[in-house]
Amino acid sequence: MCLYITGHLDTVFPAEYRREILRYIYCHQNEDGGWGFHIEGHSTMISTTLNYICVRILGERPDGGRDNACARGRKWIRDQGGVTSIPSWGKTWLSIFGLLIGQEAIECPQSFGSSLFFFPSIQGFVGPITPLVLELREELFLHPYNEINWKKVRHLCAKEDLYYPHPPIQDLMWDTLYICTEPLLPRWPFNKLRQRVLEVTMKHIHYEDENNRFITIGCVEKSLCMLACWVENPNGDYFKKDLARIPDYIWVGEDGIKMQTFGSQEWDSAFALQALLACNLTNEMGPTLKKGHKYVRESQVKDNPSGDFKSMFRHISKGSWAFADQDHGWQVSDCSCDAPNPGVR
Repeated sequence: MCLYITGHLDTVFPAEYRREILRYIYCHQNEDGGWGFHIEGHSTMISTTLNYICVRILGERPDGGRDNACARGRKWIRDQGGVTSIPSWGKTWLSIFGLLIGQEAIECPQSFGSSLFFFPSIQGFVGPITPLVLELREELFLHPYNEINWKKVRHLCAKEDLYYPHPPIQDLMWDTLYICTEPLLPRWPFNKLRQRVLEVTMKHIHYEDENNRFITIGCVEKSLCMLACWVENPNGDYFKKDLARIPDYIWVGEDGIKMQTFGSQEWDSAFALQALLACNLTNEMGPTLKKGHKYVRESQVKDNPSGDFKSMFRHISKGSWAFADQDHGWQVSDCSCDAPNPGVR
């Protein structure tokens, strides 16, 4: 969705990639037509909606897809009440994509709870309303798009996605904040506060990009931060460098192309080395152990985050190990404990 909005979908994912992504999505569609939060999970509204949109972005028509994938997915969505019952994370992305009216439909007040993560949303950003977006407005809602009362869908959540119901006090708090603050914050002097929040948010996003070599802390944050950089400056270096690290998240498997979190190479390598040593396979696996030891050694984080990292809510990291590799840079305690073990042994 991020690449579609920014116009870089074909650049990052050429035809062969798109074909393999579709194969992965088709492989994990549930029998009821929906998709789960993970490949063994029951169908949920957020997963089914996002997968359906992804399939349509990748070129399938409403009646297309392997084994009628689009028709089956759309039927599941509509049978559960349509996308108005997607949970808050989904509402955020659909608002950015142009499928929901963000100011009224997002449950968490945009000027408060979303300030550090949903920069495009709190700025009022909506992606281009393309013919595909207009088609999706027809396909995914039970009622005509222009007739939906967005305020009434703020707290809707499909039962398949509801892990714990909101207490009434939480809904009351969200509604109070929305009613009392949204009309005021676009006006002076409150709009100055909103602008300051946006500036601080982008400062944090840029700082994290610089200190994890534009990998970002994980795949969910990656797309949001990359989109924020594009909204700020479509031709800026931050966005271009974010694009260059997308391949770090791509994983090719027997079931197609998927996105991983950000990799667990260092952690997996440390465990594999410990297992080989515990099996007394040092003679048979000598070259492998040597290469593994070199990788773990070179993956150690060599520096602390730059500048006044405490003011950016970071901690010392020099000498630690990350979950993935040195570039990622986010220290993890159990990785830092396991990584030295093969070398000691």
